[in-house]
Amino acid sequence: MSAALDPRKTMTQRWHRLSLATRFAIVSGAVFLIATTLIGAFIVTIIETSVARNSANATAHFMDSVLAPVSGQLSETGTLSPGARRALDEIFENTALGERVASYKIWGVGGTVIAASDKSIEGQTFAMTDNLIAAWSGDVMADFGDLRDAEDAGEAGLGVPLLEIYIPLREAWSGKTIAIAEFYEINRALRDDLDAARARTWGAVAAISLSLGAILYIIVLGGSRTIESQRIALGAQLTEVRNLSARNTDLRIRVQKAAGRAAAAQENTMRRIGADLHDGPAQDLAFAALRLDSLVGRSTDADAQAEIASIKGAIDSALTEVRSLSRGLSLPQIADLSLSDIVLRVTEAHRLRSAETIVADLACDGSFPLTEALRICVFRFVQETLKNASHHAPGATTRVSLACDQRHFRLTVEDTGPGFPDTVATPPDRPARGLGLVGLRDRVESLGGTFRVETRAAGGAVLEMTLDTGN
Repeated sequence: MSAALDPRKTMTQRWHRLSLATRFAIVSGAVFLIATTLIGAFIVTIIETSVARNSANATAHFMDSVLAPVSGQLSETGTLSPGARRALDEIFENTALGERVASYKIWGVGGTVIAASDKSIEGQTFAMTDNLIAAWSGDVMADFGDLRDAEDAGEAGLGVPLLEIYIPLREAWSGKTIAIAEFYEINRALRDDLDAARARTWGAVAAISLSLGAILYIIVLGGSRTIESQRIALGAQLTEVRNLSARNTDLRIRVQKAAGRAAAAQENTMRRIGADLHDGPAQDLAFAALRLDSLVGRSTDADAQAEIASIKGAIDSALTEVRSLSRGLSLPQIADLSLSDIVLRVTEAHRLRSAETIVADLACDGSFPLTEALRICVFRFVQETLKNASHHAPGATTRVSLACDQRHFRLTVEDTGPGFPDTVATPPDRPARGLGLVGLRDRVESLGGTFRVETRAAGGAVLEMTLDTGN
């Protein structure tokens, strides 16, 4: 089932879109409704039980005197004579008491009906009810309107409010319960009183619950409005922060692109300077050297020959220096090379010039495109760090490592020499390290990368750059 058609997810989303006060109102309403129902039912039950018990006790005192002769006969024989049965019928049929009592039963041990106004159930045995069991324990028990037991079938059909009273009949000399007298008293006043009590009880409980719910809702509503206003304010601040972050990101990208363009422009300038040096002063110096060579054989003056030789040596030295500067300022054609090919070209060129041992570990396929600024940065990093290794650790083994993923590449140059003795005292961005590493750090960081220089505990220097390709 898709998320759009999942009813549970839809309901959850609707629920979370509601305000805190609305959710509290729904949940607390359900809780207060359940609590009101339980508390009201509990209180009404207590009231009904208490009222029925009080009415039963009052009736029991009156009936004790009426049933005293019956109690004596039951104590002696365990049953009632026909005369006693007729006497009971006369009492409950032809007297004012009979107008109040709809029917009666005299219960014997085990739930057997000894006598009853309904002669059809005399001698029958019924299941012992809770009230009957409690009455055998000596308690006066009462129920109002509860005629669900099997022996109550006849009374239930009368359709009048009946107070069911269980009165223990005791032996006169021992107080032992010998039988239970059950009466069904017609009590409309009690029904009206109980109805009024139920109404007042439910009304009071409902009013208290509604009052408490309203007070709590007002408190939560105030908190909800405060939270909502704070949420809106935080949302506005978050939007502002996101916009600011987006602007900062845009500015950072612009700065990096500008730095890349500046680096490329600087390299182009250096390339032109190198070309100018090669095509201008270098050619003039070469021409001057040739002219001096032609003058050597023309003069026989030893002093002149020595002076010419001295001048030629200075010119040759200057020509070598100019050509070296020209080569250092000019970059080879690297526009079409991959990242690994650029590193390999610089490494091989340095190995040929220095005859040093260089191990290349190029674990990168270089499938992502590179900007001109990134290419130049990689070229200069390898070129400068290899020169640095030759200067500080001549004859040591140097390792060039290249690793990359879809967005980043890491280029590391490390040697087995003594390392930098002042790594801790002088950070790599201080002039005390020399302008080469400072320039490398500025070049790498201007493109958004990181530059690291350290000396390993076991010896040897490590220079590392990490750059984001922007893909």
